[in-house]
Amino acid sequence: MFEMDSLNQDMITFFSSFVSDIHTVDQMETIKSFSTVENEIFSLNNGVGLKYMNTLGIIELKGIDSLNFLNRISTNFMSNLNKEEIRSTIFTSDKGLIIGLSTVLNFDNYLLLVTSKFSKPKVLSWINKYIIGDDVKVSDASHRFNIFEIIGPQSESFLSMFVGDTINSISENSFKVVNAEGVLFFLARFTDSRGYSKFWILAEHENSKKLISYFVENKGPFDFNLIGEDSYNIYKIENGIPSEPNEINYMMNPYEVKLFDLIDLKKGSYIGQEVISRLSNNDINQKNLIRLCFSETIEADEKFVLFDAEKNEIGNITSIAFSPKLKKNIALGFIKNSFAVQGTKVLARNGTKSFEVIVHELPQK
Repeated sequence: MFEMDSLNQDMITFFSSFVSDIHTVDQMETIKSFSTVENEIFSLNNGVGLKYMNTLGIIELKGIDSLNFLNRISTNFMSNLNKEEIRSTIFTSDKGLIIGLSTVLNFDNYLLLVTSKFSKPKVLSWINKYIIGDDVKVSDASHRFNIFEIIGPQSESFLSMFVGDTINSISENSFKVVNAEGVLFFLARFTDSRGYSKFWILAEHENSKKLISYFVENKGPFDFNLIGEDSYNIYKIENGIPSEPNEINYMMNPYEVKLFDLIDLKKGSYIGQEVISRLSNNDINQKNLIRLCFSETIEADEKFVLFDAEKNEIGNITSIAFSPKLKKNIALGFIKNSFAVQGTKVLARNGTKSFEVIVHELPQK
């Protein structure tokens, strides 16, 4: 687990002024909630939510070979990424397993790779390992910007209240520098691996505080809420969105996690390409990411293994939460392909409990 830096600590302290519930887990302070989970989930599904993405880190690449280098060692086609464009890609091992997922922003004279702080050390090490005679300089740039996610059906209208017509000049999977209310920041619009449209704000530290204060004080008619980890986790499970380290990790390949859109099967070779090409026939996969529904009440930190009717182990559960919308405990997990069918009933068991759960297939996007 990573340690919290001083800027992150200061930002968490700043957020505490908005009546947030802060817990410390594995040396990292986490904002569990700002209001109620029900209010925050409502904003995510019907209004607009703002989430401080303190579990993300930033890697900077400089040098004329940076894009071609990324193209050579990751799954997506990167060589034609233009200035102010965004594209996500995956770093995989020679066995096709996930090292880390990065969203790449092209600033022309440098690239920023936004990746999970859980996998950032591995991604940094992996990149450095393959820089051989390339004009590429890599550094940890997490201190440069705070990242905030704006999500929900009212997001674009809400942001237009602050940035005006600039919002219309930001096309899908691109970003621009914005000056709003005297505050400079980068505003990015992109579609994630599940097909959900969202916005990111990248802002320097003091500008971050000014922006958040302004948003909170001038939310107007919008169903706006600051979003904590609890409601964000529920939202991700409800929508089948995998995250690091629970679903996206070194034990999984991109096809098992359904990250199809981040793989370009037509591009040239990259590390892990031979294995991933074979996996493009989905029948080869041993397991599949699915969502499950529980009829019983369980705790979010409980661990379960999945079994078939003959008591054969067929999968495991990776994330659990209670859904206010469904009024049930829901989960993400992995299960053998033959059981990854809508409506299939399997057994979830741990050392003390055992109950039937229902499998829900996730969409291909």
